[in-house]
Amino acid sequence: MPPFTAHTVETAPAAARPTIEGVRRRLGHLPAAVGLMAGSPELLDGFLTVNGIFEKCALDPVEREVVVLTVATRNECHLCVAMHTAALTRHGASPELIGALRAGTPLPDDRLEALRCFTLAVLDHRGAVPEDGITAFLAAGYQPRQALDVVLGVGTYTISTFANRLTGAPLDAPLAAYAWGPAV
Repeated sequence: MPPFTAHTVETAPAAARPTIEGVRRRLGHLPAAVGLMAGSPELLDGFLTVNGIFEKCALDPVEREVVVLTVATRNECHLCVAMHTAALTRHGASPELIGALRAGTPLPDDRLEALRCFTLAVLDHRGAVPEDGITAFLAAGYQPRQALDVVLGVGTYTISTFANRLTGAPLDAPLAAYAWGPAV
């Protein structure tokens, strides 16, 4: 059992209380992962801040979810995969797209597949993506700015996936229908 506490508004460090209260008000409940991250108010604020910035980038909502699910499956974060499967479902993504992302297999949409491959290249090469990877990404219709936005998404969701795995964050009941585990 990891030595981390799933805080509530009442038990969280004082610096985290306004943040987790805001999350609880916005969502109608306090996700366990947020309560766990609250053990470090700076981590919680940092993740929520960069996530808010990532939400404003030049990638559209489905493209952002492709980046997130690519990072989440690579980092084997069951919680992030479930949460972002739910988000893709709300965005009206096809079951084929969602299934391929969850399985880590080629996507049925060529442009989104180029995004997934570029995200994997950013991860695999720690940012030093080979020229052919950048060329393929741009040939799919993406812009250099969006390549940098992928880096922002990778950084944002590296924070989340690592924190969730470190703390043993459980899957909240509303996400049970989207449960995921890595392929054996």
